[in-house]
Amino acid sequence: MARYTEAVCRLCRRENQKLFLKGDKCYSGKCPQEKRSYAPGQHGQARNRKPSEYALQHREKQKTKRFYCISESQMEKYFEMATKRKGITGENMLAILESRLDNVVYRMGLAMSRPEARQLVNHAHFKVNGRKVNIPSYLVKVGDVIELRDKSRSLDKIKAVVEANSAKPTPKWLDVDVENFRAKVAAVPTREDIDLPVEEHLIVELYSK
Repeated sequence: MARYTEAVCRLCRRENQKLFLKGDKCYSGKCPQEKRSYAPGQHGQARNRKPSEYALQHREKQKTKRFYCISESQMEKYFEMATKRKGITGENMLAILESRLDNVVYRMGLAMSRPEARQLVNHAHFKVNGRKVNIPSYLVKVGDVIELRDKSRSLDKIKAVVEANSAKPTPKWLDVDVENFRAKVAAVPTREDIDLPVEEHLIVELYSK
């Protein structure tokens, strides 16, 4: 899968929205989105005409992909999965995205950003139901237990991140045991549990054409 390797702060500026891809930097005064709240590039400050319906839908899809650090093919796959579930397709899609292991690690407060959580999972720092899992896209289910592997619990980096995130709330659908670096999936994420500024109905409209 192709990965974006350029400056991620450009993505935030392009979406005119903080995507929280750089951890601490996103919460500091060094965030480029706060300094230059316009699109990057030569014509970033140019006054554009009113975007079309398709443009709005496309931008919402791009923004959601960038929030969760996924590819176009993954986004399409999750949409197809969502259409086959009972309920509202857009909300189903967000619930699937929230269920990715890298996102769960981020929501547990064990990483400062989703890219950092992805790296931790890739490096096999986590177990799901007692088994090592190093696939960031692994989808957890209700009842699954996600925990940091024993050999990783003494890492200074992990301890520092846990301390930095101690005041941040954890979602209701996760029962997080911070002291033991463990969480249990208590429920399927609902739209009320997902705090991202995403208009998922626009993505559904785009893919349904």
